[in-house]
Amino acid sequence: MRTVTARDAAIPVLGFGTWQIHGKAAQDAVAYALAEGYRHVDTAQDYDNEEWVGAGLRAAAVGRDEIFLTTKVRPDRFRPDDLRASVTESLRKLDTDYVDLLLLHWPAPEVPLPDTIGALTEVVEAGQARHAGVSNFPSALLAEADNLSAAPLVTDQVEYHPYLPQTTLLRAVRERGMALTAYSPLARGELQNDPVLTEIAASHDATIGQIALAWLLHQDSVVAIPKSATRERISENLASQLVTLSEEDMTRIHSLARPNNTGRLLTDDAVAWDVD
Repeated sequence: MRTVTARDAAIPVLGFGTWQIHGKAAQDAVAYALAEGYRHVDTAQDYDNEEWVGAGLRAAAVGRDEIFLTTKVRPDRFRPDDLRASVTESLRKLDTDYVDLLLLHWPAPEVPLPDTIGALTEVVEAGQARHAGVSNFPSALLAEADNLSAAPLVTDQVEYHPYLPQTTLLRAVRERGMALTAYSPLARGELQNDPVLTEIAASHDATIGQIALAWLLHQDSVVAIPKSATRERISENLASQLVTLSEEDMTRIHSLARPNNTGRLLTDDAVAWDVD
């Protein structure tokens, strides 16, 4: 699988997301995804499935050193002592000595950012995480976090799909040599009846989901982490790597962006979200 170079990290361009997948279903989905060829698995403390993701890693016939594993720290664990303890707990649940990428899951304005970034750096320096990053940080807050961090931040994981532009943030991560990791890349099903995507999909003998993912994978500095608990969809998403879009296809899909759309999940009024 192709990787995206983000500072000192090589991130597999297509990851397997596990949000809302729990219990044995999460274990089976992770094991199947790795068997199919995924090498990037994404979870979070807040997903309440780290133990099952860890079980899926163990069940797969893939060496730990071949897997790029990401987890995220809950905002209510951002105070330094809490953050360090939470990472130890995550590693125990995942049954691993380290994660490849540790993210701050959401901004937490009530905790001084220098304190949180300092603890994040300590975790990287201790070898519990190979790389650090953030999630759901708008461009101004990303710049502040990056300037504070002694450990290079390698990505900002945010909602990104054809209906949700991330022009400002994409420019910011590219200027800093970072990556943008796209969650909810299929807009939680909202793309399925789009006439433009339907037409492009038919011309490539592909599904709408594969076209939306291919659009992301064709962009510089972008990683996508679709999630699914069904084997057919897991395999289908992986095959999006084989779809080659033309410049005209890319332009038409970019034109679907809805201005001033901040996404359904980005509702915290305490954060100054980028509005493109």
